[in-house]
Amino acid sequence: MSKEPQLDRELGWLRKTLESAVPPVADSEPRRDLWPLVLRRIAQPQPRTSLRMPWFDWALLGLAATALFLFPALLPALLYHL
Repeated sequence: MSKEPQLDRELGWLRKTLESAVPPVADSEPRRDLWPLVLRRIAQPQPRTSLRMPWFDWALLGLAATALFLFPALLPALLYHL
């Protein structure tokens, strides 16, 4: 007794189920060419960003520096998390 006809039936049922669940895409092409927009955006100069940091970043940096000063054995653990 061969299991191939049963396998073909199951695969056919699975194919029909998937095709009914996912409708075909009608218009898969973009409405316009996006590549010129990408090139234009790359060519634009980047705005200067500020190097300001929030106060809690400074507090965390100070806390880490103090912890390293008081407990130098923490250096490998701190480097592991960076």
